[in-house]
Amino acid sequence: MKKRIISGLLAITITAAALAGCGAKADTAPATDASTATEEYYEAPSDSAAEYAAPAAEAEYSDEATDSFNYSSEVNGAAEQSLRAASSADVKGKASTESEAAWYDQGYDEYYNEPDASGETYDEIEEEGFNNVLRNPLSTFGADVDTASYSNMRRLVNEGFDLYNFPAGSIRAEELINYFKYDYDAPKNGDRFGVNATVSECPWNRNSKLMILGVNTKELKESKRPDSNIVFLLDISGSMKNRDKLPLLKDALEILVEDLGKNDRVSIVTYASGTDVVLDGVRGNDQRKILNAFDSLQAGGSTNGEGGIELAYKIAEENFIEGGNNRVILGTDGDFNVGKCSGDELKELISEKKDSGIFLSVLGFGMGNYNDVTAETLADAGNGNYSYIDSITEAEKVLGEEMNSTLYTVAKDTKFQVEFNPAMVSSYRLIGYENRALNAEDFKDDTKDGGEVGAGHQVTVVYEIKLAEEDGEKGDLKYQDSVVSAKGKKGDEWCTLSIAYKDPDKDSSEYLEFPIGADNYTTKPSDDFIFATSVAEYAMALNDSSYLKDLSREEALEQAIRNVKMIDPDDKYREEFLELMERVAGNNVTTYGDAWYE
Repeated sequence: MKKRIISGLLAITITAAALAGCGAKADTAPATDASTATEEYYEAPSDSAAEYAAPAAEAEYSDEATDSFNYSSEVNGAAEQSLRAASSADVKGKASTESEAAWYDQGYDEYYNEPDASGETYDEIEEEGFNNVLRNPLSTFGADVDTASYSNMRRLVNEGFDLYNFPAGSIRAEELINYFKYDYDAPKNGDRFGVNATVSECPWNRNSKLMILGVNTKELKESKRPDSNIVFLLDISGSMKNRDKLPLLKDALEILVEDLGKNDRVSIVTYASGTDVVLDGVRGNDQRKILNAFDSLQAGGSTNGEGGIELAYKIAEENFIEGGNNRVILGTDGDFNVGKCSGDELKELISEKKDSGIFLSVLGFGMGNYNDVTAETLADAGNGNYSYIDSITEAEKVLGEEMNSTLYTVAKDTKFQVEFNPAMVSSYRLIGYENRALNAEDFKDDTKDGGEVGAGHQVTVVYEIKLAEEDGEKGDLKYQDSVVSAKGKKGDEWCTLSIAYKDPDKDSSEYLEFPIGADNYTTKPSDDFIFATSVAEYAMALNDSSYLKDLSREEALEQAIRNVKMIDPDDKYREEFLELMERVAGNNVTTYGDAWYE
């Protein structure tokens, strides 16, 4: 009898294995497919590594600098095919341990279907090209401290998007760069901002240099925090039912509530088919009441975002704290479908509210129907900031670690203007900030909106520049009022960064000016410079930039990975970024990293 049972079990096992083999899906291919692709990639002509190394040997800077930075050169044409093959085999797999830990528990399968963002809405980005300094010496734009594009990118990678299929407009380079903290000098002598500047080589174009400007604000001590009047405006419509939406939103806000005190005021306004005031001006230390209110929320109905905004600002005005931090915090997937819904209508609506002295923070959630355009429009027009929350870890970063930056504005309507010196720079290209561009005359126009900067916020700006070949250029501005020699005083300056900003409770701008000189150039850039450059290069690769010049997008991604690995990322966010890049690349670079820069 036992023999019959064992024989029967064995037969069933063999049959099941055979059926599983016949019915296996293509996207569950074993990881060995990626390994095979990697081996084929490296079986390309053996002198390919030498092609990368040769330009470094000829570089105008020292060998030590070469050891700490990878620069572009020609690579054999096998890169794209092998990277595509490796990527397609790997991106369906499970998230890396670090990314998986940060990913909110949504019950996702280990393997994904083909990623699909067709229901999501993004504004397409028109990449800025080079500007001739003589014709257009002024680069003017609003400050941007939003980081939503980075965490949304991480979510898309976790869904299985690769180098070739990110939704157009979903990658905003400046938001990827500004997601990270850098070792910038703090403001001095009571200044609102401190400015750091470095000029060094450009890894994707040997005919260019990169200039990175780092603008820093002071941290806010806990004892110096003003009292807060916070209105949580929460989308509880039917589209918010998924676990990565309303449930995650409620968990995220609990993190913020933990740091509120007895002098703070908390209100909760909800909107779906209609609107409701769940809490009105309760003390911030009454956490049980606040958390119970969060727990009671259920999703259902349509999305009357307009009505919710009107009611939230009304409640905020009724509980207004003079000299305090008055803010509406909107949590939504951006899917408005009742009342004013278009970008222009919402921009007009929220612009009317910003003069009330009430600031706005927008927290985006979810996928599938996510409307990035709505969330960004509201934040930009409403004296606000915008974050995308894809996990409880991101919530802890935005609402816990960086709460002061998120909630406490130290400079509103902040605008930057860089004037380039034609004696030193012939042309320039700003990387990112496309939807923050301003006309030159807007810089001193107090009616033109800039960006809001919070306590401890940093703004990092990356320019690709081409150096002037001759002295003696003429023009009408600071560097163009006469024939300027590069050996003269003005010729020692590459450019000048001017900053316009308003105090949070004032309507007129203050102005600061920071000259950037030749002494900011180095052949041995810092780890921060290399890291920020690598983030910019990664963003350019995802956006299929026209300005990678010497590299294909595949080669640019590989180079960014190698450079980040070289400097040994020193915090969890940078380590995670390296893992995300490797996933996008299909992990086919990690097996031989040092071979490209020995």
